[in-house]
Order: sequence, then structure tokens, then C-alpha cells
Amino acid sequence: MALDGADRGPITVTSGELGARAGFSQQAADRYLVDLAKRGLIVRALAARRQSIELTPAALELLQGEYHLYRRLFEGPSRVRFEGVVTSGLGEGRYYLSQPGYVLQFAERLGYRPYPGTLNVRLEGDALRTAGLLKHWTGVRIDGFEASGRSFGGAQCFRARLNGHDGHLIHPDRTHYRDVVEFISSDCLREALGLIDGGRVAIELEES
Repeated sequence: MALDGADRGPITVTSGELGARAGFSQQAADRYLVDLAKRGLIVRALAARRQSIELTPAALELLQGEYHLYRRLFEGPSRVRFEGVVTSGLGEGRYYLSQPGYVLQFAERLGYRPYPGTLNVRLEGDALRTAGLLKHWTGVRIDGFEASGRSFGGAQCFRARLNGHDGHLIHPDRTHYRDVVEFISSDCLREALGLIDGGRVAIELEES
């Protein structure tokens, strides 16, 4: 269906046509489509003789994950590069990165204690889609914990370079922004690299 354009918009097709392409009966194709709709992978609108089918974002994410697995199998670990714009956050990074429950894990699992604060980079367009591939990567896990009567969420960290400077992208389990990635390093990158809000930076990652 994706090859027929259902990833870009609704396509019109019969169950018999889909079954013939996939090598099974019309009845089996109908059951398959019903199951896909129940799982939230397609939007299906029935008409008199034909039907309209469109893949949902969940289906596209599933396909992207399959593509990533096959690509790694045949081509090896992925490398990605994207650019974004430095932006100020709400100051939460400094608070969270100063928590002992995180600091100890960073030192043990990343090999350094990050500067208490994240560098926020806003993405758009192709850069946003490229960064989305990381959800299919296996990062370094930072576990959540409880302290002082409150819970702190976990995160995934991915080794990366920002303008050639080593560090990690950190992807919290609880995140407020879909279009912003956070970078951590042992240094204050704004000072080390002379960064200001609105400046463009390049981030490079290689799958481990």
C-alpha cells in the first residue's frame, strides 16, 4: 500500500486487488485490512465497490523501524547528520542534570559528568525527520528514580558530536518538545564554541 502511495494520502483499491498483489484471497485481504484498522495502522473508508485506504503515522513509524533494521543488516550501523538552530530552554536542564541520581549514572555509563545544563537545538523539515530515526536506535539507558518525594524520569543517550565537540544527545522519556533536541557535554558549549541563540549547529551521530 505504501508503494501505491498510501503513505502520502488515500488510495482507492479493492480487497481483491490487494489480495492478488500479496498472493492471498480477497477474504484473507479483508481480514488483514480489518486487523490493520483495529491496530490503528490504516484509515479505511468503505464505498460501494471500492475502498479508500491511507496509512497512519503509526504505520509509517513501523515501516521506518523495519527499514532501519534491514538497512543495518545489509549496510552496517547508520550515520546521520542534521543541522538546527540554538535556542534557549526553560532552564530545567540545569536542575535535572544536577540531581545526584542522574550525575552518578552519567559518570558510570557515559564516562563523564555533564556540565549542568543542556544545549537546546530546534529542528525543522528534513532535520526533524532525520532526528526521528533515533527512536529506532539503541542508546545508553539512564534510569529513572525517586528522590525527595518526587519521581525523575529516565532517558536515552546517544553519542554525538556538535560542531565537532564530543557529547551526547539526550532524549528524556518525558519530553515537552517534539522539534527540539538536547545536547549534553562535559563543557558549557555556549562558552566553548561561542554559541548564541539563533546560531546554526551541525550534529553528527553514528549508531553504536
